[in-house]
Amino acid sequence: MCNLFANMATKDAMRQLFRIEPDLDHLGNAEPLPAIWPKYEAPVVRLATSGARELVRMHWGFLTPKTSEKTGKLLKPDAWNNARDDKLRRTGLWKDSFLHRRCLIPATSFREAKGRNPATDVWFAITGEEPRPLFAFAGLWRDGQPGIEGEEGQWVTHTMVTTTANELVKPVHPTRMPVILHPDDHETWLTGSEDQAFALLKPFPADQMRIVATGIGLTKDSEG
Repeated sequence: MCNLFANMATKDAMRQLFRIEPDLDHLGNAEPLPAIWPKYEAPVVRLATSGARELVRMHWGFLTPKTSEKTGKLLKPDAWNNARDDKLRRTGLWKDSFLHRRCLIPATSFREAKGRNPATDVWFAITGEEPRPLFAFAGLWRDGQPGIEGEEGQWVTHTMVTTTANELVKPVHPTRMPVILHPDDHETWLTGSEDQAFALLKPFPADQMRIVATGIGLTKDSEG
């Protein structure tokens, strides 16, 4: 599962790739984000009520209540930062968002960890002329977190869809990787039917990706 990614792109780059009109860019000041963890805020592209694309901030991870088995008291909520492709149509946490609230998650790289004590951090990006070309993960979003009290209960959140790992990611994470969408598929993911969107959930071609950094303690990405 992916629990760390980066977005080092400028607002102009995001507007251009995702076809966002200036008045639908709601980010304000947008600094490069070399480390985006669950519950952090990050840019997301979704459909506005008008049907046009808008650029907004969302916290990463659908939140669900968690209680202590010993005391019954509420604990910090769980953040579900990944949604498996094979569960989108049948799991209550994901199904409604898959049908009605799909989004694009801008990114320039993501990290998977291999082993433990210590783990080796491996950062992946797509190929291109730039060190870290901008791309989009397939995502889902929702407004409000049922059963969560306080400020977190009012959060707008997104989650990242995962699929089977390709040949580049598999040696690091044998089973899963985030769904990376080709730009030609952005519109289908946002507006297509259930079947059309589901057909996009497949591993990104390994020959169009590369490893850009490997090491211990590399919990931030930087272009180079």
